[in-house]
Amino acid sequence: MSDPRPDSPRAIVDRRALATRIADLVAEKGASKARPEVVVLLKQALEDGRSELADRLLAAPGAGHDIASDNAYLIDQLLRVVHDHVVHDVLPQDEEIRDAVDSEERFAIMAVGGYGRAEMAPHSDVDIAFIAPRADAPWCAKAIEAILYFLWDLGLTVGQSIRTPKETVQLAKDDLTIRTALLEARFVWGDRAIYEDVRRRFWAEVVHGSEKTYVAEKLAERSARHERMGDSRYVVEPNVKEGKGGLRDLQTLYWIGKYIHRVRHGVDLIEAGLFRPSEYRQFRRAENFFWAVRCHLHTITDRNEDRLTFDVQREVAARMNFADRPGKSAVERFMQYYFMQAKRVGALTGVFLAQLDEQFRGAPRRGLLATFRQRKRELRGYTVYGGKIDAPTDDWFRKDPQRLIEIFQLAIDNGLEVHPAAMRRAARDAGLVRELRDDPRANAMFLDILTHRDRPDIVLRWMNDTGVFGRFVPDFGRVNAQMQFDMYHHYTVDEHTIRAIGLLARIEAGELQRDHPRARELIEQLANRRVLYVAVLLHDIAKGRGGDHSQLGAEIAEELCPRFGMDEEEAELVAWLVREHLLMSRTAFKRDLADPRTIEDFAGDVLTLERLRLLTVLTVVDIRAVGPGTWNDWKRQLIGSLYELTEQRLRLGHQKHGRRSSVSRRKSAVGELLGARHPLVEYPGETLPDSYWIAEPADVIAENLASLAASELGDIAISCRPDPERGATLATVIAPDHPGLFYRIAGGINAAGGNIIDARIHTTDKGVALDNFLLQDPNGQPMGERDQLERLRENIEDALSPEGDPLEPQLARKPQTQWRAEAFDVRPRVLFDNKASKRLTVIEVVAQDRPALLYRLGRALFRAGLVVHSAHVATYGERAADVFYVTDEDGAKVKDKDRLRAIEQALLEASRPKELEAA
Repeated sequence: MSDPRPDSPRAIVDRRALATRIADLVAEKGASKARPEVVVLLKQALEDGRSELADRLLAAPGAGHDIASDNAYLIDQLLRVVHDHVVHDVLPQDEEIRDAVDSEERFAIMAVGGYGRAEMAPHSDVDIAFIAPRADAPWCAKAIEAILYFLWDLGLTVGQSIRTPKETVQLAKDDLTIRTALLEARFVWGDRAIYEDVRRRFWAEVVHGSEKTYVAEKLAERSARHERMGDSRYVVEPNVKEGKGGLRDLQTLYWIGKYIHRVRHGVDLIEAGLFRPSEYRQFRRAENFFWAVRCHLHTITDRNEDRLTFDVQREVAARMNFADRPGKSAVERFMQYYFMQAKRVGALTGVFLAQLDEQFRGAPRRGLLATFRQRKRELRGYTVYGGKIDAPTDDWFRKDPQRLIEIFQLAIDNGLEVHPAAMRRAARDAGLVRELRDDPRANAMFLDILTHRDRPDIVLRWMNDTGVFGRFVPDFGRVNAQMQFDMYHHYTVDEHTIRAIGLLARIEAGELQRDHPRARELIEQLANRRVLYVAVLLHDIAKGRGGDHSQLGAEIAEELCPRFGMDEEEAELVAWLVREHLLMSRTAFKRDLADPRTIEDFAGDVLTLERLRLLTVLTVVDIRAVGPGTWNDWKRQLIGSLYELTEQRLRLGHQKHGRRSSVSRRKSAVGELLGARHPLVEYPGETLPDSYWIAEPADVIAENLASLAASELGDIAISCRPDPERGATLATVIAPDHPGLFYRIAGGINAAGGNIIDARIHTTDKGVALDNFLLQDPNGQPMGERDQLERLRENIEDALSPEGDPLEPQLARKPQTQWRAEAFDVRPRVLFDNKASKRLTVIEVVAQDRPALLYRLGRALFRAGLVVHSAHVATYGERAADVFYVTDEDGAKVKDKDRLRAIEQALLEASRPKELEAA
C-alpha cells in the first residue's frame, strides 16, 4: 500500500492499518496478553496524529475549521478501532455471547457536544454517550467499561454517559445542558438503528413545542456565562471558548437556529432567514479564527487551555504570522484583530436575535392573546415598538446620513433601545457618516449623547458596535479593540474609555455616592461639565501611535474640540486635561504628600481650582475604569489628601497656613475616633512631625498612637491586621530607629509571603521609628488568616533580631511564586530628582514587579550609605515604580555625580530578574 498523501485523512491516522496491527498482536498473543502492546500502539497513533495536526497548524496557522474537524476525525478513528477490538477480541466469543449480541446486547456510540459537532481542539474533552437498548445489559456494561479503560489509558479526558433511549429522552426534557448536547449528537460507531431511534424521539418528544422555552433558557444561560466571565468582550486575557464574543456565543446561535429550524449545517442559517450571506461569511470567518487560536493555545500549553493569557499571547501571535508595526507590537495587532472578531460576534448576535424575534412575532398566536399585536408609534419618522426604535425603511440612513447619529440621540433622549434591525442597517451604512464630520448639527447631536445624564456609555457602546462611532471620530476608531500588552489594563482602550464615561455619568447622577462622595461634590461645582466629558473621551485616544500618548492626545483635542462646537477656552482646557491626565495619580502615588515641595509643585502645574476639580474627577474615573479592584480606599485616601492640600494652597495662597489647618483637622478627626483616649492626640502626639499627620489617615493614626503609648522606649512593637476597605493588610512596626531598619522589615514581610504595596516611614523626635506598611498576598488579597498574621509578625520580629539568620538565604530558600509578570520584558531604570523636595533626594526605580523587590532595593540603598525617609510603592500590573526619599548619613541630599552613578548601578543590579543569592 502506498503512503497516504500528506493532506489526506490517512496521514492523520490509518484506521485499517492500525486495526490490522492490533489483530496480528491478538492472533499472536491473545487479547489479554496483547493489551499492553495494544495500548502502546493506540498511544503512538494518537501522538502521531496530534503531531501531524500540529504540523498542519504551523503550515496553515489560520485553518481553524480544518484542524478542529481533523482532531475530531482522529478521535473518531481511534474510538472505532477500540470498539471493534473490544467487541471482537476482548470479550469472550463463545456461542452464548454471540447469540446474545445478535439479539439484544447492542449499543451505539454517539458523539455529543463539541465532539458531536466534529469540532475539537487538540486537548478537548471527548464527550460520548453510550446508548443501550435496556438498562440491565451486562454484556453492554462490560464492553463499555473496557472501551472506557482504553480511552483513559490513552490519557483522554472522557465525559461519558450510559443510558437507554428512554432515559436519554427523559433527561433531555429536564436538563438544558443534556438537551443541547443531544442537539449536536452524531453517530460514531456501533448500532446505527439505536442511534436513529434516539434522534427521532429527541426531535419528536423533546424539541417539538419547546422552541421558545429553549431560546429563552439558552439566552439566560448566555447572560449568566457573560457575567461570570467579566461581562465584556474586551477583557485583555479573554477566554476563547467561554468569553463574551467567543466561540460559545457563536455556537449558541447555531444551537438556537438548529433547534428552531432543524438546520444541519451553519450555512443553513441563511435559508432560515437568520443571516444574510455576507453575515454568514463574517460568522464563519470569526469562528475559523477563534478555532485557530484555540488550537494554537492547546498545542502551546499541551493541555485543555482556553484562556488567552499574557504568557502565551506573544507565541500565538507569532505562530499566526502577526508582525510588529510602528507604534504597535505584533501581539497588540493580534489581540486587536481578536477583539475585532469578538465585536463582530456581538453584532451578529444582535442581528440573529432580531430576525428570530421577527419570526416569533410573525408566528400565529393562540388563545386569549391571539388578536393582540403590540402597537407601533412614530417618533420623528422612526418606528417605535416594544421599547425599541427602528428605521422604517431599508434605505433610511442612505437617504439622510445624519440619521446615523440622530437615531442614537433619540434613543437616549427617550429611554429607548435601538432595534437590532436598525443596528444592522447602521453597521452596513456606517461609512456614510464620514461626510458628517464637519457638520455642526451632527457634532451637536454627538456631543449631546456624550454628555447626556442618562447612561451615555450604553448608547456610545451601541454606536461603537455599529462602527458609527469610529467613523465619525476616526481617532477613536484607531483605538477600537486596541489592547495594551500589560497586566495593569483589564480592557481594550475603547472599552476602558466608554466605561470611564459611564462611571462619570453614574457619579454625577449620585449612584456612586458612597464610593465617590468627593467626586460627586466636585462635579456639582464645575463651571463647565462638558469639558470633563470630552476630556474623558479623549484622554487615551492617542494610544498605540508611539510617543507620549498624553501629548499626542492633547494635539488631537485641539483639533477635535472646535469640530464638536466648543470654544477656544474649552478646547484649551480639554487639551490641558488630556496632556496632564496622569499628573495627579503620579503625584499621589509616587510622591511624599507630606513634603511641602510636592504640593507646591503640583499646585504650580494645576494653577486654578477649576482645573484641580476637573483633574481630580478625571483621575478617579480613569483609575476605576482600568478594571475590577484597581480603585481602593488607599488610592481614595491618597487622591483625597492631594486634593485637600492643593485646594488649600490654591485658595489660601500660604503653604504654612494650609499645613497647620490640615494637621489641626486631622487631629480633631483622630480625637473623635479615640473617644475617651483622645488625650493621646497630644501625648505622645507631640513627638510626631506634621508630615506624619498629613501622610496617614485618621484611623491608622488612632491605632498608631495607642500602640506608641503602650510601648516603651527601646522595645519593638509589631501589629498586623487585615484592612478590607483598603484591600490589604496593615502592618505597623514601632522600634528604635537605626540604619537598615526599613529594608529588614521589608525582608521580613517578603519572607512571610507578603508583597508591600505602600510604606510610610516616620521617626519621632525621641528616635523611635513608626513605620506603616500596606501589604497583600501573592494573589493581591489581604493576609487575613490567623496563622498568616502570626507568621507575618514572627518574620518581622526575626528580621529585626540582631541574632536572627541573615535574610538573604532565607528568601533564597523560599519557593517563589510563578509570577505572570515573567511574560513581560520591563527594562529597569533609575531616575534621580533633587528638585522634588527641598531637603531630600528622590529616587524612582522602575522595574519588573517580583517578590522581595522592595527588600532588595532597600538593602542596596542601605549598602550605599543612604537613609530612607519614606517609600512609595506604585504597581501597574507587571511594572513596579518604587520611589524613595533619601539623604546621606549626614542628612544631606545626594548630588555627587560619581556617587549617583554608583547608586544607579547598585539599584539596577538589585532589580534584575534573578533569584536572591545568599550573602
